[in-house]
Amino acid sequence: MNAIVECVPNISEGRDADLIGAVVDAARIDGCSILSVEPDADYNRTVITMAGAPDAVAEAATALSVEAIQRIDMRQHSGEHPRLGAVDVCPFIPIQGIDMEACASLAAKVGEEVAKRTGAPVFLYGASASSPSRTKLSDLRRGEYEGLEARLTEGAETRHDGTRRPDHGPLTWTEEAAKSGGCTYGARPVLIAYNVNVPEPDAVVAKHIGTIVRGSGRIIAREGDRKLRTAGMIPSVQGMGVVLEQQGISQVSMNLTNADECGVLQAFETVKSLAADHGLQVTGSELVGLIPLESMLEAGRWYAPTAVEDAHLVEAAVNGLGLDAFGPFEAESRIIEWAIQEAGA
Repeated sequence: MNAIVECVPNISEGRDADLIGAVVDAARIDGCSILSVEPDADYNRTVITMAGAPDAVAEAATALSVEAIQRIDMRQHSGEHPRLGAVDVCPFIPIQGIDMEACASLAAKVGEEVAKRTGAPVFLYGASASSPSRTKLSDLRRGEYEGLEARLTEGAETRHDGTRRPDHGPLTWTEEAAKSGGCTYGARPVLIAYNVNVPEPDAVVAKHIGTIVRGSGRIIAREGDRKLRTAGMIPSVQGMGVVLEQQGISQVSMNLTNADECGVLQAFETVKSLAADHGLQVTGSELVGLIPLESMLEAGRWYAPTAVEDAHLVEAAVNGLGLDAFGPFEAESRIIEWAIQEAGA
């Protein structure tokens, strides 16, 4: 069995088509297939999915990162999505014939090489993290780009302890760091990036739902530096509410970190139920990146309990979840197993 690694770089540019094209072209290397490129103007972010042989994917990720860091200036960046740097996150995911430990090593090597070539501060997370306190991406990203200068300035106040310094690159605020921001590399299981549409222009309800569904819960009381937090509904969900100005609606934007605990079906129906409590009817949903086949089949079995064939179940899932709300949903290129097979990776 040939080893296959998936890599999903998220770059902090979702509006400049020429820049995005140049960054993606840098990753076109033999042995690595580009499976999808998904820019989002509101988030000002592009999610790129590629897969192939481990060494080829590592080479492609390095080339893509260098190109992105050279072209993107974080001092000019703004968008709805939290971000720390030009290559905001670059995870490596084992698909077949390779384990998490090998992917973690691959990510660490790429991160080190990118720091050497560009002078960007590089943080390692997930299975690549250098200590348990650095495992969660949200902890490394706390304060976002705007808080990075304080983290790299001796004596400046910051909320970061064990996550303050990068693993590679400059330990002080440099011109290169100011331009690139912090870039994060790591290894993780398959993650489903999934957004549910809420018909409101200001994300009031969407933000409320985000705090309810996410596993970290919500802060319900503060007293000085102390916080009282209540648990969220689903441990394997990271969620928040965001405005989509161009669409005139909002979204509950979620990362589903364990599809066995919560796939797109449970996420969609949970948000749908909570939105209904506020008199709102969700208007479909959006998949960012790719999704495992089983998660689509699970949804299909709910919406079409008599269907048997995979193709019919997937069609039922697309209709039930409203995955075509913003345009046709091309299942052959959006389902991981099918996309890899079609690309010949």
